[in-house]
Amino acid sequence: MNAAVRFRPLANMLVARNLRLIAPRGALRQGFKPQLTQSFCRGIASGAAIPGPKPKKRFRILRNAWRLTWGLSFLGAGWLAYSIYETRFPQEQIEPDPAKKTLVILGSGWGSVALLKKLDTENYNVVVISPRNFFLFTPLLPSCPTGTVEHRSIMEPLRHIIRHKKASVKFYEAEATKIDNERRVIVINDLSDVKGDVHQTEVPFDYLVVGVGAENATFGIPGVREHACFLKEINDAHKIRKTVMDCIETAMFKNQTQEEKERLLHMVVVGGGPTGVEFAAELQDFFEDDLKKWIPDIADDFHVTLVEALPNVLPMFSKTLIEYTEQTFKDEKISVRTKTMVKNVTDKHIEAEVTYPDGKKELQKIPYGCLVWATGNAVRPVVRDLMSQLPQQKNSRRGLAVNEYLVVDGTDGVWALGDCSATKYAPTAQVASQQGAFLARLFNSMARTQALESELIHLEELSAKTKVQEDRESLEREIQKKGKAIRRVKTLSPFEYSHQGSLAYIGMERAVADITWFNGNLASGGSLTYLFWRSAYLSMCFSTRNRVLVFMDWVKVKVFGRDVSRE
Repeated sequence: MNAAVRFRPLANMLVARNLRLIAPRGALRQGFKPQLTQSFCRGIASGAAIPGPKPKKRFRILRNAWRLTWGLSFLGAGWLAYSIYETRFPQEQIEPDPAKKTLVILGSGWGSVALLKKLDTENYNVVVISPRNFFLFTPLLPSCPTGTVEHRSIMEPLRHIIRHKKASVKFYEAEATKIDNERRVIVINDLSDVKGDVHQTEVPFDYLVVGVGAENATFGIPGVREHACFLKEINDAHKIRKTVMDCIETAMFKNQTQEEKERLLHMVVVGGGPTGVEFAAELQDFFEDDLKKWIPDIADDFHVTLVEALPNVLPMFSKTLIEYTEQTFKDEKISVRTKTMVKNVTDKHIEAEVTYPDGKKELQKIPYGCLVWATGNAVRPVVRDLMSQLPQQKNSRRGLAVNEYLVVDGTDGVWALGDCSATKYAPTAQVASQQGAFLARLFNSMARTQALESELIHLEELSAKTKVQEDRESLEREIQKKGKAIRRVKTLSPFEYSHQGSLAYIGMERAVADITWFNGNLASGGSLTYLFWRSAYLSMCFSTRNRVLVFMDWVKVKVFGRDVSRE
């Protein structure tokens, strides 16, 4: 290396030091230092090589990507902060107007909440009646009994929802026991443990939306309601959790026989739909990741069995995904017993009729410790009572028969959606949510139509009274515009369901997805699909609060594992 180049930093340091001694005050600020430094360096570094061009900037793409990531992170944090602020501090609401019509919504499920979310409540006096005061995100309910997701993380209080509407909404936590279509009233009962002086009353309505859902179907099989655990509500998740942990601790009781231990640790899930499949997968994950580690004595005896009456599980998925699911369950050591129809249930075993490939049938006894019933829907008593009042409903079995606009056959001003209605679509959350959004558009359209018709009548009265030709012509033009607007608003197409696809978690951090893609379907399964499953469910959560809580639950389980204590 050239000596001048090697000593240049030292020369710069000496010059800077001497300048403080000889330079007049303020000279350094006026450029005195750089000029002398350059002269001094030229004197010492005479004959030095001319500096070459600056090296090219490397990794520019990575630096730009890093800056973009930081920018998006700040934007995301700002959006999250604003969402939380908006949730925490709702605006003032408009008080109900007695002159407006009363719209009563029964239920707090997917259909009712989707309707409430998109409804312009300032157009009606809205009343919501439901025995539970929250909306439950049911797709993640199978994760609750094992502790993968806390139950409060998938509950959104109805008070939060209605408080963010423009006009105030009345809510009554009660069960609708009777709908009197002739008198246009609903009889409701207070089912809470704390009773007031009035615990039964009537609620009048002008318009009614029935979205009470369905109850668990037992298909008339003896012993199901007495001995099985259902998986439809939050209380069901608590009961399953308690039963599973009771079975494990009882199996560990001193001097317990091996046969009884195997029975207690045999968990049977009836129903090969998404709910049954996901819960069986979650239960096996719970065992593999946590129970086997903290209670090693059950490692050889804990077993999960999935029972399905149809030839395969997940019948709504493609054949490829069904085979992939069954193979994954085989790898996880989950027994899948298809073509097995439950005939009777006792407190310790189920009797099931097994159909073999050659058509032969055999009645078998399957012992169990915990039995989870995750199949079938039945009509609720209040819906059955309304059906008995209407002759047009005598041939309906699944629920309230409705037309293409979801109006209940035989009624005027009564609509039904979700699992309590009988349509050509499957009773899923996706269908109910789209029906609720459709009814919101319908009611908003009805309100705009009524407002335009009132304005049209007023303009026609003014036109009849005015004597000035120019004013009359102006009013006529305005009347024509209002008429066109009314015809445009009234043009609302019947309800059509748009299938977005199906998702299911199958364990071992794998999922299957059958997604509608343009004019076809995209079927996939595996670990990447599992990430898509999680992101899709996270985005589908009702509020920012739910998304944050669910995400934190997933992180907590990943870091600390699931809790194995009994509640």
